[in-house]
Amino acid sequence: MAPTERSFARRRLLTTAAALSGAALLTGTSTGTAHAAGTRPGAWPARFPLPDGFQPEGIAIGTRPFAYFGSLADGAVYRANLATGHGSVISEGLGTGHPSVGLKTDRYGRLFVAGGVSGEIRVVDTHSGTVEKVYATGGTFVNDVILTPGAAWFTDSFQPRLYRLALGPHGTPGALETVPLSGDWVQGPDFTANGIERTPDGSALLAVNVFLDGGRLLRVDPRTGAARTVDLGSSRIPNGDGLLLLGRILYVVQQQQNAIDVFRLNESGTRGTALTRITDPRFRIPTTVAAWGERLYLPNARFDVEPTPQTEYDAVMVKRV
Repeated sequence: MAPTERSFARRRLLTTAAALSGAALLTGTSTGTAHAAGTRPGAWPARFPLPDGFQPEGIAIGTRPFAYFGSLADGAVYRANLATGHGSVISEGLGTGHPSVGLKTDRYGRLFVAGGVSGEIRVVDTHSGTVEKVYATGGTFVNDVILTPGAAWFTDSFQPRLYRLALGPHGTPGALETVPLSGDWVQGPDFTANGIERTPDGSALLAVNVFLDGGRLLRVDPRTGAARTVDLGSSRIPNGDGLLLLGRILYVVQQQQNAIDVFRLNESGTRGTALTRITDPRFRIPTTVAAWGERLYLPNARFDVEPTPQTEYDAVMVKRV
């Protein structure tokens, strides 16, 4: 199979096996289960379709009630109106071998895209759909992204490093640099790093390491790349994928477990307490999560099936804790 197919097949195999067994720089076991089936605030849909064969993975929601989804198949970007569930492809992408994985959008109408096996970082204009910039990282699998006041940060699932894309006035993308990971970071023989976020106080980054000690959350110093394991008690995140921080509440999507584990962090992000687990019968291997008001939205990536052009995909909404 092609390199792209091998990478995603390897990712599905790894995750299935695991399921079974400075503010200036950046301005397990759960205690309960919250079943979110049937939530439907107002008339907004709690579930809506995505294009057949789209292969969604990442989701981003900005300052308006629109969700952006990236395609693993060809890098296309689909925008959906959260109020109606209707949407369309706004960017055709760069084709096979140039997937769109993690996404984040800024208030200036830019979408920052992790390019997976292409090793690319892309910047897309959400108004025109134009791919404005393409950065070659030299990496193996650029997976997820978080925006901070001065930079966009990206994980690489097969290399012990982060990528820092400097952001200038009005969020203009600038120079790209590589930040090696050290300290407690242990790189596995295959897929390792996944989701990324900021600490509640904005002083550091948080990154998922699905290989280390059954799946751990690491706190990374953005100046040095030194990583320290976050104390989550007995909780582990072996299928940890997308992260979402709202205040001090951290949502961790555990894809193959069809669940979101919820933690309360301290301000510095060195320690967390498990609060609950959100499950829903509509989950079909959700990967990432974004919020609008009291709602959380997740794309179902369906990594448990072999994708075809006819495979059906959708996004679901659950209430935030």
